[in-house]
Amino acid sequence: MAKITKVSPLAPAAFPDIPPIGGVEFAVVQAGVRYAGRTDVMLARLAPGTAVAGVFTRSATRSAPVRDCQAKLGGDATGAAAILVNAGNSNAFTGHFGQTSVAEITAAVAECLEVAPERVFTASTGVIGEPLPHDRIVARLADLRDTLASDAIRAAAGAIMTTDTFAKGAFVSVDVDGTPVRIAGIAKGSGMIAPDMATMLVYIFTDARVEQTALQTLVSNLTGPTFNAITVDSDTSTSDSLMVCATGAAGVDATGDRGFADALHHVMHDLALQVVRDGEGATKLVEIRVTGARNDSDARVHAMAIANSPLVKTAIAGEDPNWGRIVMAIGKSGAEADRDLLSIRFGTILVAENGWVSPDYSEADAAAYMKGDTLTISVDLGLETGAFTAWTCDLTHGYIDINADYRS
Repeated sequence: MAKITKVSPLAPAAFPDIPPIGGVEFAVVQAGVRYAGRTDVMLARLAPGTAVAGVFTRSATRSAPVRDCQAKLGGDATGAAAILVNAGNSNAFTGHFGQTSVAEITAAVAECLEVAPERVFTASTGVIGEPLPHDRIVARLADLRDTLASDAIRAAAGAIMTTDTFAKGAFVSVDVDGTPVRIAGIAKGSGMIAPDMATMLVYIFTDARVEQTALQTLVSNLTGPTFNAITVDSDTSTSDSLMVCATGAAGVDATGDRGFADALHHVMHDLALQVVRDGEGATKLVEIRVTGARNDSDARVHAMAIANSPLVKTAIAGEDPNWGRIVMAIGKSGAEADRDLLSIRFGTILVAENGWVSPDYSEADAAAYMKGDTLTISVDLGLETGAFTAWTCDLTHGYIDINADYRS
């Protein structure tokens, strides 16, 4: 694996202070799946009755753990549940070995924690195409069980990282019918990041009670403007997994509550942007706002064409206000656009309008703006009211360094 020595310059100042979430416990171990000298397996135990919802990669080559989780969602939620995640090996493109590893781990976790096998969810992240040494994980399950703690979410976030340079966490508290409800999440993700979803593992926990079908609908709807609105390199992973678990420990039902939905959106949005902030080699976080498209779908196509363009991303890395590359990306996207109607802004600076550079445009002002580490590029198509916002990062030589050495 590539050796990551520098924390992203876009990283938050610190991991957030996350209080325990009722009904959830965490533990981590060093199992030596691939890495040496660091934790690489995380276990979460969930209280009986926990509702679990999930969204996963749409990759045709998705991993054995993903397929297993997809098959289990929506089942009986009366008993306890568990989530086990390993880093270093994605258990993807491993044929029957992958299915065997999932079955062995699931059975062992079920026996160790006295949980039904259909309530054990697993995930793996790391190198593709190598059989998972699941025996190393199974050998440490007793240690995981014996060290489960309600205040170990920070350790859990660290154990699931691969090329990440910082552990990712988010927390919010919201009142539901006068009762405080907590929502906390952790994520990993740095490269192979593109919608549907991205090489991310995301685990969100709440002590609210939410009916499973309603929770699944809510999570699916909120994924579009959050995790499916980010990109680092346009590559969709085989292992993306987003799971939201509602334990009900707070004793209040948040099903259909607008405030709860908004709070969950906040946590998902926070984690999604942290993934982009940790984009491999990234030095700039870039928001792409597209408005005035024929419809929201077209706006999304334009936004992702800009966000994924290597020419746009390298210009941003070089702090070059090369607005011609934005024009290029719009033109190639395949969605409707009219050259003479669109306008482009860098921050508040009007760059182009009416099919040409703005007469008030200042290259010096734009160049100064591009030196910032958080940028906004706005495009208005001037057609209808379609809108979409995407987030990306710049493309630097650091991305090449990390991925050229990924398996070494």
